[in-house]
Amino acid sequence: MNRPTTGTPHHIEIWVPDLDRAVVSWGWLLSELGYTPFQSWSAGRSWRLGPTYIVVEQSPDLCAADHDRRRPGLNHLAFHVDGAHLVDVLARRATQHGWTLLFADRHPHAGGPEHHAAYLENADGFEVELVAMSGC
Repeated sequence: MNRPTTGTPHHIEIWVPDLDRAVVSWGWLLSELGYTPFQSWSAGRSWRLGPTYIVVEQSPDLCAADHDRRRPGLNHLAFHVDGAHLVDVLARRATQHGWTLLFADRHPHAGGPEHHAAYLENADGFEVELVAMSGC
């Protein structure tokens, strides 16, 4: 593995209220984006792509049962996707894996006319943005 560039995320940890449900939605999406299973333990799973891994964990230290991306804190994660066609394919398939398309009336240009993306939300309220890489 190449040495990561300073500033590249080492890992992202997402605390979820239901691990099994998170594995269905996050596991599918991360696999589709090229991540591979990395770690597994009774309360969590992780997937890795290059030097970065993403964790979903049902921590015993959770102090609330729900996530609201509109509260202070992280609103969403955005991922590069290799082209507009793949964004559209993933947006269609995501509904079979626990995701809902947000801003469907403006899809795929909810971020503006020059921005081709899918905004998805899973059953626990976590949002991801799948963005077609420039020039695609």
